[in-house]
Amino acid sequence: MDIVVSNKGSRPLYEQIADQIKGAILRGEAKAGDPLPSIRSLAKALHISILTVQKAYDTLQEEGFIETTAGKGCYVAPQNQDFYLEEQQKKIEEKFAEAITIARASGISLEKLTNLLSLMYEEDE
Repeated sequence: MDIVVSNKGSRPLYEQIADQIKGAILRGEAKAGDPLPSIRSLAKALHISILTVQKAYDTLQEEGFIETTAGKGCYVAPQNQDFYLEEQQKKIEEKFAEAITIARASGISLEKLTNLLSLMYEEDE
C-alpha cells in the first residue's frame, strides 16, 4: 500500500493518510487481517511525525477500519461496508442541504442546481 502525503494542500496530513488507507480497504487492496505498517516505520517513510501517523491510525480505529493489538500492531478490521457507505451518504446530504440553502437564497432553480451537479459529477470522470 503506497501512501503519499502533501504539505501543500489544505487537508491535514493525518486525514490524507487515513483517507488513503480507507480507500485501499474499500477497493479491496487491503483485506481483513492484513497488517498495516508500524507507526514508526510509516512516519519515517513519509518523513513526518509519529504523532501524525498515530492520529491517523486512531481515526481509522474509531471509524472501525482497523484494529490495534498491543505489542503486535495494527491490522485491517473486518468491514461493514454498508455502515461506511451510510456514513458517507450522511456527509453528502449535509453538503447538499448547504447547497440547497445557498441556491434558494440566490434564486437558483432546482433544474439549474441539478444540471450543475450533473456537469460537475461527469467532469471528474
